Amino acid sequence: MTTPIETPGGPGLLYRDDAAEPVATLLISHGAGAGVDTADLAALAAQLPAQGITVIRFEQPWKVAGRKIAGPPASLDVAFTAAAAAVGREIPLVVGGRSAGARSAARTATRVEAAALLALSFPLHPPGKPERSRLDELLGAGVPSRVIQGGRDAFGRPAEFPDDVDVVEVPWADHSFKVAKSAPVDPEQTIAAVVAAAGSWIRAQIGAG
Repeated sequence: MTTPIETPGGPGLLYRDDAAEPVATLLISHGAGAGVDTADLAALAAQLPAQGITVIRFEQPWKVAGRKIAGPPASLDVAFTAAAAAVGREIPLVVGGRSAGARSAARTATRVEAAALLALSFPLHPPGKPERSRLDELLGAGVPSRVIQGGRDAFGRPAEFPDDVDVVEVPWADHSFKVAKSAPVDPEQTIAAVVAAAGSWIRAQIGAG
């Protein structure tokens, strides 16, 4: 189900895939390039409802408007906060995103009273510039957090995160969770690993096993 919502930055879209007997809601947004139809976000929406997790993918106003470049971080946060306000709170809310969407979810997690944060391909730093770390955004989320990161992610490999950060490595995957043809795993196995690491963790955070 697709629902338009108004945000201070313009119209956004919510793509909702409901669980039959939901125990949690995952509100998740896209990165600064592709939209909500990336392989990882689409797989979460298709598969997590069977685990009792309703998935709501939020398309930011800049993407709905057809612009190619994301707005400033503050504008992403305001829109994501508006999306969270449109989500019912009868069950725990987990916020998340991929890349820039993960940063925004981390910055707003406390503000929207989320139970946990799921960060896909968290951009720890710009490629080749580890000195420009964004770790403070992740550590400042204020809620239990899991990072799912490609082993070849140029924006921060799993080993670059501190030991006390919950990071699940997706072997041979890049920032988009794509793997080379020479890798010993295929794209389907890679995305399946992302879904498995997300679903089991979300259920554990809200006490559903």
